[in-house]
Amino acid sequence: MTALARLRDSDMWWSFRRSPITVAAAVITLLYFLGAAFAPWVAPYDPFDVKSLNLMDAFTPPAWNSGGSAKHLLGTDNQGRDVLSAILYGTRVSLMIGLAAIVLSVTTGVLLGLLAGFRGGWLEAVIMRLADIQLTVPAILIALTLDGVARAALPKNVHDEIAIWVLVLSIGFAYWPQFARVTRATTLAEKNKDYVNAARIIGVPGARIALTHVLPNAWGPVLVIATIELALAIIAEASLSYLGVGMPATQPSLGTLIRIGNAFLFSGEWWIVIFPALALVILSLAVNLLGDWLRDALNPKLR
Repeated sequence: MTALARLRDSDMWWSFRRSPITVAAAVITLLYFLGAAFAPWVAPYDPFDVKSLNLMDAFTPPAWNSGGSAKHLLGTDNQGRDVLSAILYGTRVSLMIGLAAIVLSVTTGVLLGLLAGFRGGWLEAVIMRLADIQLTVPAILIALTLDGVARAALPKNVHDEIAIWVLVLSIGFAYWPQFARVTRATTLAEKNKDYVNAARIIGVPGARIALTHVLPNAWGPVLVIATIELALAIIAEASLSYLGVGMPATQPSLGTLIRIGNAFLFSGEWWIVIFPALALVILSLAVNLLGDWLRDALNPKLR
C-alpha cells in the first residue's frame, strides 16, 4: 500500500474531510503559501521597483470605488505602489520570518526538552527553571528586548540589511519553552518503557535512543504546537514591524504595510491599511484553525 493510499484510509483524512471549516482553512493557507512563493510571477507589479513607480498613481482607491482603476484592484498607497502586489510580497516576508522562527524554536526547544527529560538531575532543573522564567514574560517583550539589543549593538545600515534574521532570532528565542516542556513530558513518559530499556541493554548510545526512539513519540504534540505558534510568530513579527522595530520600509512585511497605512486611515485612504490588516487576520485565523484541528485529530481520546 502506498503512502497516499494509507493517508486516504487514515483517521486524520476522514477527520479532515468531515470538517468543512478545516478544509476551508487548509485551502486558504495553501493559497497564501502559493501566493507568497510565486509573488514575483503572481503579483501584477513589482511594488519595490522604484523605476516602475509613478507618484501620479498615489492614493488611487480600489477598482470598485469612484476614481478607482482596473489596473490596481485594491488601490495604491502614498507612493503609487499597488496594494495587492505589496500584500503578496509582504506576506512572503511575514511567512518566511514566521516559518524560520518556528523552525528555530522547535529545534531549540525539542533538543533542550530531550536533554532535560533524558538526563534529568540538575541539568533538567536548570533548563526547566529557565523555561518557567521565560514563560512568565510575554513573548513580544522578549522579542522587543532582543531586537533592541541588536539595534544598539549594530549600525543602522547593517541592522536594516539583516533585519529579517534579527527578527527570526528574536521571535524564535521567545517561543522555545513551550516545545521544551512538551518534549520533556513525552521523554519522561517514554524513557523507562521496555523498548528503551532493551535499547540500553544492547548498547545503543543514549543520544541515539533519544533521537531515534523517544523523539518520534513527541512529534505529534510538537506539530500541533508548531502550527499554532506559527500564527503567533506571524502576529509577533507584524506587531514588531507595526511598532517600527521590525522590517524596514524597503522590505515591508504585513506589519510594516499596516504601520505605513495607519498614517492615512483618518484622511480617507482606508484601503492602504485595511487590506493588509485583513490579509494578516485571515492568515492567522486559517493557521490557528488548522492547529485546532490537528490537536483534535491527534488526540486518541477523541477518536
